[in-house]
Amino acid sequence: MVRLPMLALVALIPSAFAGEIPVERRPVEDYKAVVATVEPGRLLTARARIGGIVEQLKIKEGQTVAAGAEIALIGDQKLQLQVRGLDQRIKSQQAQRDQARADAERYQELVRRGAGTQTQADQSRTALDVAERVLSALNADRDVLLQQMSEGGVLAPGKGRIITVPVVEGQVVMPGETVATIAVDGMILRLQLPERHARFLRAGDTVTIAGRGETDSNATQKGTVRIVYPDVQGGRVIADVDVAGLADYFIGERTRVLVPTGQRPAIFIPKAALSVRAGVWFARLKNGTEVAVQPGETRGINIEILSGLNAGDVVVTP
Repeated sequence: MVRLPMLALVALIPSAFAGEIPVERRPVEDYKAVVATVEPGRLLTARARIGGIVEQLKIKEGQTVAAGAEIALIGDQKLQLQVRGLDQRIKSQQAQRDQARADAERYQELVRRGAGTQTQADQSRTALDVAERVLSALNADRDVLLQQMSEGGVLAPGKGRIITVPVVEGQVVMPGETVATIAVDGMILRLQLPERHARFLRAGDTVTIAGRGETDSNATQKGTVRIVYPDVQGGRVIADVDVAGLADYFIGERTRVLVPTGQRPAIFIPKAALSVRAGVWFARLKNGTEVAVQPGETRGINIEILSGLNAGDVVVTP
């Protein structure tokens, strides 16, 4: 028997609790027990920005990382070789630049003395300008390679918990390949409701969650509906629920949740007004007769009567 949370018990308990209890059919909130799974609020992916070999892996599953923390290092030996080659070309170009500067200064001095022509001086200044621009381009190419090498560090896209690490040290990865998945924004409960019940659920509603590992629904932990997705999949509607204390849960772990599904008329009387003999529940009426009743769910000290009593009857307590 599913036990539901205590709601508006004052409205369910008749005023004459001790002695005579008038039987009334009142509207009560109806609940449905569904199974929800623990899911991350958001799941981010840390990807490799360059191709190469995973030289260092600084994380493992279940670990908590900060936003921007370096979680892996990818190295590419080709980039290092290209940087060395550019260093040699830069040194050669620096020598050519120095020679062009010396030629330009010498021709300028000859022009000043009247021993050289202005054309030769202009040509030397042009050669110096070309040499300096080529050197600047080589330095820019080297900066690009250094930037690519620095991008070998894989950074965490957000603060959260490492869920999966699909690579190992020494593995070859390509640009854009997944290095780790990180759960951010904490954990939520994701439940699926039949579409006939989902219309009663709204963002901000409160639901009741069973404790971790409990098989029944007799729990008082509360959660708040974050969002009800406006999409029906296979006759079910998906909703996310915020619950405190889910940080240590496993992804995909399941628990029972009670969600409101509208109101229905029901008869509730205090459980103390019933007696049990030979497995049969009895209620004593005011006229002295005893009737067999069929009990239903329990809400606090009250119990629902499915059959045996009618509105207008008066039950007396033992």
